[in-house]
This record gives sequence, C-alpha cells and structure tokens, in this order.
Amino acid sequence: MKYFVEGVSYHVEVCGEGYPLLLLHGFTGRGSNWSPYCSILGKNAHMIMPDIIGHGLTDSPEDIQRFEIETVAKDIFSIINQLGFEKIDIHGYSMGGRLALSMALLFPERVRKLILESASPGLNSAVAREERRASDLSLAQSIKDNGIVEFVNYWENIPLFHSQKKLSAQVQSTIRKQRLTNSPEGLANSLIGMGTGSQPSYWDRLHMIEAKVLMIVGEYDEKFCRIAFEMQKSFKYGKIYKVPNCGHAIHVELPEKFGTIVNEFLLNT
Repeated sequence: MKYFVEGVSYHVEVCGEGYPLLLLHGFTGRGSNWSPYCSILGKNAHMIMPDIIGHGLTDSPEDIQRFEIETVAKDIFSIINQLGFEKIDIHGYSMGGRLALSMALLFPERVRKLILESASPGLNSAVAREERRASDLSLAQSIKDNGIVEFVNYWENIPLFHSQKKLSAQVQSTIRKQRLTNSPEGLANSLIGMGTGSQPSYWDRLHMIEAKVLMIVGEYDEKFCRIAFEMQKSFKYGKIYKVPNCGHAIHVELPEKFGTIVNEFLLNT
C-alpha cells in the first residue's frame, strides 16, 4: 500500500491481527524483511512494515532534509495516523532502531513498548559525530560513483556481518538480492541525511522514554552489547536479552529464537 506524507510516497506492508506493531528495518533493508514473521508475530500483532525513505519502493527525494531522522520519525507517525492507530509498539533494527528511539522521544505518549535490536542512540561526542558524518559522506559518494553492485559487494563483507557467513547459501543469496533492489541515490541520501553522524545524540534523553524497553543483542556483536548495557542505565524500564551464538542481525541469524523473544516481551504486561 502507498501512503503519502509531505509529497513523499511511502510503501507499507501490513499483516496480522492484534495490537499494532511497527517494524523498522536496517540500512539497505526494506519492510518485507519482516514478512517471514507474519505467521509468528502476526498471531497477536497487527504488523506495520514500511520501506523507510530511500529504501525499497518508497521514494528517494533529492532534498536531503527529507531524510533527517526526526523528519522521518514524523513521517512514520503520519502513516500511523492514516492507519487509525493512537498507540503502538515499535521494533527497530540497527538504523531502524535509531529511528525507533527518535519516534519514542518525539511522541512518548504514543509508544507502549519499544524493542531495540542492535541499536544505538547515536554518538555522544561532537568530534565523533563530525568524523562519522565525513565517513558517511565519503561512502555515499562512492555509492553514487560506483553503483549498487560494488557497494553491496563491500557492504556484505564488513566485519559487522561476518557471522552471517555461516548462513545457508540460499539465505545469503536472498539477502543480497534484496539489497540490490535499492537505488544508489536512495542509499546515499539515507547515509547523508540519517546516518549515525547526522542524527542528534539521544544519550542524555533516554531517561525521558516512558515505554518499556527491550534491547536485543547478539553475543558476537561486542560493540552493540556494550552500547545496550550503557543505555540500560538510563532507561526507566530497560531489559537486555543477549542472544548466544549470534551477531548483529538476530532476526536473520536466529529467526525462531528472535520470534520467541519478541512475542514474550509483547505479550507480557
């Protein structure tokens, strides 16, 4: 389905019945990444799965300001309004987790439960943010100059996804084919507009989140394990689930385990 927000067409897929659950994919992903969970999470949740701006079948406008993370957060809530939901649960993975945090901070009264999978609240240091912005800008230009195939060749081999090399050839092929459906311009603009260096640091605002929070991390993903335990100090209701034998993308590497963890958190009051 298509939803229009301030001139941008968002592609959104839905499935399931129950309490509304917004699922936000990571960088290079798309909403349909969550479709395999319709038979698992969809038993108790009305799943809302948008292609985030610059990804999949959602528009990739030239205006970089449309990609700023808090602008995108407002866009997604506009879609939630069009769907007729007042309060929702949110699950966000990696980039989608940063977006989920932005939504929970901008609209705290509208988020019941928040699930952060391998996510961060940004960079606390202005120097670190500037260095990351420069790095993201360089990578964005490389995507534009060299095209989507060369970028995906690079992206699927970064250390963050090393544990995914253990997945079957079929699963790895499916992930690659989906990544290749993205446009170079969309990914480049996403990096520039809502990359980790461009977003505000949320570290000093985490205590403002009223929702119950579950952070899911893989034991091999040491950086995001550290971030999760540091975030937990600020949340009013924060819990961590560290998944053994897993890396950055728990929902990809151990889907059955992931489904069980999320279901239990959403169903427990």
